[in-house]
Amino acid sequence: MQHRKLGKSGLEVSVIGLGANNFGGRIDYGQSDSVISQAIDVGINLIDTSNSYGNTLSEEYIGRSLEGRRESMVIATKVSSRMNDGPNQAGNSRKHIMDQVEKSLRRLRTDYIDLYQIHWWDPATPIDETLRALDDLTTQGKIRYFGCSNFNSWQVCESVWTSRDLSLRSFISVQPHYSLLERSIETDLIPFCDRYGMGILPYFPLANGFLTGKYRKGAAPPEGTRLQSDDRGLFSDRNFEILEQLISFCDERGKNIIDLAFAWLLFRENVSSVIAGATKPDQVITNAQAGDWDLTPEEYKIVAGILLSLIHI
Repeated sequence: MQHRKLGKSGLEVSVIGLGANNFGGRIDYGQSDSVISQAIDVGINLIDTSNSYGNTLSEEYIGRSLEGRRESMVIATKVSSRMNDGPNQAGNSRKHIMDQVEKSLRRLRTDYIDLYQIHWWDPATPIDETLRALDDLTTQGKIRYFGCSNFNSWQVCESVWTSRDLSLRSFISVQPHYSLLERSIETDLIPFCDRYGMGILPYFPLANGFLTGKYRKGAAPPEGTRLQSDDRGLFSDRNFEILEQLISFCDERGKNIIDLAFAWLLFRENVSSVIAGATKPDQVITNAQAGDWDLTPEEYKIVAGILLSLIHI
């Protein structure tokens, strides 16, 4: 498993990260523990969760599973989501952040969080209040680094420049929705990250499973799959045409579409790790193996050409 620095920080993360959004929801503790153990076995050292995943069970499962081997992993979690009824139970206020970090630490059975991420922009809280709270938590040693998730480019810019203006530590990473089929961040956010040395941690790299090859035009979705009851707007003529051409591209090289979905993202040097969820150990192995394909510049151009040629379908 290859590793990269997370942005301009000294933190090294595996190029494939384990997303824990299924823990406590789609899978129970035993299954989650098996997935985590497989991730460690194949060299994945980054596990990404949130205080809200599985109604807090995701963090609990991770803490329980990692007892005795916590130091081998980089734990990333998040704060922002509503955790209860009433005031101060959601958002990015100092009170909510300070309350929730303590609860996350207890559930994760650790005394520090490697990467603490703001899950969502909070328009009701001044960004300087949020950043001061994160800076204080870093000084206290409760978190090592902090980043953001689901921020658009102006929100990341506002955050970075506020940190600079106030001489505070700043976000080292962003976690956006990014895949072969979802490329909106390429216009502004990626250039900003390039300029300021922020690591990118894409989530949904397989487009909710569409880029696994299990869905084909004119065929019924396989029983029990994620997109069987709701295709989430993915079953368009354009997407199926892209899929077929990308599968042909992979077939010519003895690869599969999952390999390409990860390799294409990792072609960008500032993509530090691709966050991929898994419900079974064999999915972890498949994802990890995909991180071994290094696209050549020429191959990347061919894929870019496929995507561009079908943009108006």
